[in-house]
Amino acid sequence: MLSSMPFALIVLLSIPLETLAVPRPLIPAAGQSVPLKRKAQVTRNESEWAEWAKSQRDAVMAKYSPQRKKRSTGVNLIVNQGLDSSFYGSVAVGTPPVAFDVILDTGSADLWIADTHCDSTCAGTGNFDPSKSSSFQNLSKVFDVTYGSGEAMGTLGQDVVQMAGFSVQKQQFGAVTATSSNFLQNPVTGLIGLAWQSLAASGAMPFWQALASGGYWDSPLMGFQLTRFLNDSSAGNLEPGGSLSMGFVNESLYTGTIDYQNIPNGQASYWLQAITALTVQGKSISLPSGAASYAAIDTGTTLVAGPSSGIQAIYAQIPGSHPGSGQWEGFYSYPCNADVVVEISFGGPSWSISPADFQFTATGPSSTDCYGAFYEIPTAEGSPPWIVGDTFLKNVYSVFRYDPPSVGFAALSETALAMNGANAVVPTPTIGADTAIVTANSATPAHTLGHLTLVISAIFGLLFLL
Repeated sequence: MLSSMPFALIVLLSIPLETLAVPRPLIPAAGQSVPLKRKAQVTRNESEWAEWAKSQRDAVMAKYSPQRKKRSTGVNLIVNQGLDSSFYGSVAVGTPPVAFDVILDTGSADLWIADTHCDSTCAGTGNFDPSKSSSFQNLSKVFDVTYGSGEAMGTLGQDVVQMAGFSVQKQQFGAVTATSSNFLQNPVTGLIGLAWQSLAASGAMPFWQALASGGYWDSPLMGFQLTRFLNDSSAGNLEPGGSLSMGFVNESLYTGTIDYQNIPNGQASYWLQAITALTVQGKSISLPSGAASYAAIDTGTTLVAGPSSGIQAIYAQIPGSHPGSGQWEGFYSYPCNADVVVEISFGGPSWSISPADFQFTATGPSSTDCYGAFYEIPTAEGSPPWIVGDTFLKNVYSVFRYDPPSVGFAALSETALAMNGANAVVPTPTIGADTAIVTANSATPAHTLGHLTLVISAIFGLLFLL
């Protein structure tokens, strides 16, 4: 859990008088005239006139400048569920807004929420009730999306969606009425896809992309820091999971520089990276070049999956390892007392995976063998051969950048590392305060907040937007 530390909240409210509700003069009826009187000109000296002229110029420039969009940043605190099995945050949907817990998934691009008509596979998790939102619109289209771990289906709708202080009007999402068994674990109610629109089963522009493409973030990127509780024997089912920042990188959570590598060939679908080097116990693993080494960087996947040849080569460097069978087919076991160190490079520095993350689970209650977190999957057409999930991402600060399309990694700071296994309060769903409002699938604001600016910052080595 997050350590108990003092929080500093800074609230800045700036509201021009013209945005306040003040009495308006009556408008004369047609055919009537209103006499105009010219006031006596105010006497100003040269410096006063200069100041007045500058204020006029600046006001017009601000009003008509193409760069006058309000930019901002926000943070969504993450929950670590099931000893690093999944990481979820919160979104708010509807009018009035209701907050829901959703898996944060950079490996897909659809947003969906279980609604009140969802069957027993997802009932009882605080589901979305479309009838209670005045802004919900049923698009009367079938919604169906399949993941490696299950399927969700229902109908497509649109509504106001808020996250990390941002609000997207008419955001399309699935109102899900059925899921695969055990797909959702209470209190999780849905999933938000944070990959590119080209992957969306619904065809809708993802929430994050509407904000990034419209220039509503200070910087067009998202930053993740994930915690580790896998090796904490006293950890509960829900623990603080780190943070997702939108529009900025949290410099308190990493050290050194962020190494960015562009998505190969600009293929904006998955957050792809080419694995250029991989070592196990200091020994290099031979890898193919080009697309055969592509990996999807996926916060919605717990472990690391790869092609048979690569996975077999990894465990060949670990004495005492054996392939699993039955339900464990594709996995490998190895002696639990072995500290296995895997390092991966995506064209820049090599990033090390902690032995605590590589050691997934024991093969039995009293066994001295453990299963590793790397496992085999068959290569499917249209999918990358490697899926790099939280086993790796818990060891780095990861950044997903819209322009240019790229992924960046940096070393975690001491502040971030101190959150692993820490004893602190688990974040709860929050609605947040709007810092930017946009219309989905559009780069133009649906409406603005006038000149209202609300910034709430908490200092705990991470920024906290309520």
